[in-house]
Amino acid sequence: MIQVNDVTLRFGKRTLFEGVNIKFTKGNCYGLIGANGAGKSTFLKLLSGELETTHGEIVITPGERLAVLKQDHYAYDDFTPVDTVIMGNSRLYEIMKEKEEMYSKTDFTDEDGIKLGELEAEFAELDGWSAESDACELLNNLGVDEANHYQLMKDIPNNQKVKVLLAQALFGNPDILLLDEPTNNLDIEAINWLEEFLIDFENTVIVVSHDRHFLNKVCTHIADIDYGKIKLYIGNYDFWYESSQLALKQMKEQNRKKEEKIKELQAFIQRFSANASKSKQATSRKKMLEKIELDEIVPSSRKYPFIEFKPSKESGKQILKVEKLSKTIDGKKVLDNVSFIVEKGDKIGFVGTNNIAKTTLFKILMREEKYDSGKIEWGSTITTSYYPQDNTEYFKGNDSIVKWIGQYYNIDDETVLRGFLGRMLFSGEEVFKTVDVLSGGEKARCMLSKIMLEANNFLILDEPTNHLDLESITSLNNGLIRYNGELLFASHDHQLIETIANRIIEFDDNGKIIDKKCSYDEYLEFKKK
Repeated sequence: MIQVNDVTLRFGKRTLFEGVNIKFTKGNCYGLIGANGAGKSTFLKLLSGELETTHGEIVITPGERLAVLKQDHYAYDDFTPVDTVIMGNSRLYEIMKEKEEMYSKTDFTDEDGIKLGELEAEFAELDGWSAESDACELLNNLGVDEANHYQLMKDIPNNQKVKVLLAQALFGNPDILLLDEPTNNLDIEAINWLEEFLIDFENTVIVVSHDRHFLNKVCTHIADIDYGKIKLYIGNYDFWYESSQLALKQMKEQNRKKEEKIKELQAFIQRFSANASKSKQATSRKKMLEKIELDEIVPSSRKYPFIEFKPSKESGKQILKVEKLSKTIDGKKVLDNVSFIVEKGDKIGFVGTNNIAKTTLFKILMREEKYDSGKIEWGSTITTSYYPQDNTEYFKGNDSIVKWIGQYYNIDDETVLRGFLGRMLFSGEEVFKTVDVLSGGEKARCMLSKIMLEANNFLILDEPTNHLDLESITSLNNGLIRYNGELLFASHDHQLIETIANRIIEFDDNGKIIDKKCSYDEYLEFKKK
């Protein structure tokens, strides 16, 4: 158990948390959510002891072991993945090294024998004899190739290092598990395994994630950071979102009725205060007016951008035909005789681990890359917009945001553009920031703004949720559900794919496709069978 007592954290004049009181108990999984900059990762560092509080205390039940998902992929370069995983239980790894050192001694004393006996007893108590096999099992379950288990970490691919560090955090059944974005760079199989692991995990988990489906699957509680406080809700992310929106609506409705009552009372006072016969009644009403207090609706610091894609013209019957498309890059066939037809109303989700094939196909369709052979036929009514995975080329100049976005709008009116950008959360003087200094999330919102203004009837989106916060992802998701044009998109966001795609295409490692007219969940069931 972790008990947070009256915790305040300040950085100079800025207060990140103030008077936070919360308890995290065994058997529960807590999703820690909040707007960008609210302090989610910082709060995990407070819980782990990496940061100290300005005021208050964090108490962990004595004897409980806390494990943290490390973020530095290069910290273990000179160790094998198996050793790195076992380091998740620092005391066990320390004993293993101490034992090795003692057994290698040539001048072994009686004191050494006693010490070694104590170490062996503690080693057995910590399940040391099964540590190596347990570490290998975790690595296998997360998809780390067996051939890499005993290589040095510096010699294995980066996407495997991520999995090793996750296995390290999960190793040895920790009492408290702190996970900051554990699904980042994981394939769908590893995410599914992690979900099941955490559902069955009997101790305490606190997790930060932008993956709504993941939060919905594993969380028993949501801990919401807002205005320096943390409020606890029972249920998963969707339950929190729906209930919080409903509560806000009910509060507004309640206040609206009170406001009507106040207006009625004010009108009565104004009308009758000068009338002697009614003055007593007016005074009474005035006292009633003073007693009525509007419930203070503290607006959430979360802001949801307004994302709406409206094509300026409807697409015709013929949309897109791709026939026997092939492409080789650096001697490897990336696309191998790829054929498919996009039909009216199609929203096709591209999934799987072959990201190069997906991105290459999208670039070819947008005429940014040439193909080796095959045929592409676009319908005569089709107009396209593209959201690239790497948008660096779009932001090389030093134009202001408002000038940059003006390129894609046919009205030269700064007031109109600023109003539009305000709905995309660029308010006030922010619209005059130069595009070369924007954050990843700001660039993503600029690209979405561009696509909205282009008003085309065919969208190609390559990992559009990258760099977006939960609020922007939710708005994008809802906007794409409402979009009545055709859509090709690649994403690792389970909920986005499931709620939007009516068809799934997956590339295998050889550049060939599996094409199924079904939802994403139905496709995953098909894959299992």
